[in-house]
Amino acid sequence: MFFAPAIRTARFAPRSFDRSLERFFDEAFTGAQRSVNVEQDEKTWTLTLDVPGLARDDLTIGIEGAVVRIESKAEAKRQIKAAYELPQEIDAAASEARLENGVLTLKLGKRVPVSNVAQLTIN
Repeated sequence: MFFAPAIRTARFAPRSFDRSLERFFDEAFTGAQRSVNVEQDEKTWTLTLDVPGLARDDLTIGIEGAVVRIESKAEAKRQIKAAYELPQEIDAAASEARLENGVLTLKLGKRVPVSNVAQLTIN
């Protein structure tokens, strides 16, 4: 057996590597794998997640860049903690969440990428 250590530098380690490890530990400690349904159109992603037994006040949803985190509060009946990374940044202002009959539906707006190209004049 050959052992090759993983070298993690800013250039080498993709963000998905960190998220994969986070998902592995979440699934290992909660004992169950959550299924999420993801659909998309030109302007939004729609994530649907089953969260039976939880009320609106029991959940917190955080958006950071392209990652959405869903977490239950400590005093909730059930504990849930999940993070999903999408391929494009999320526009929090154009997003909404809805909880009906134990099904959490997140409609997340896609942020339009802005070009940061600066023009230089030739002297």
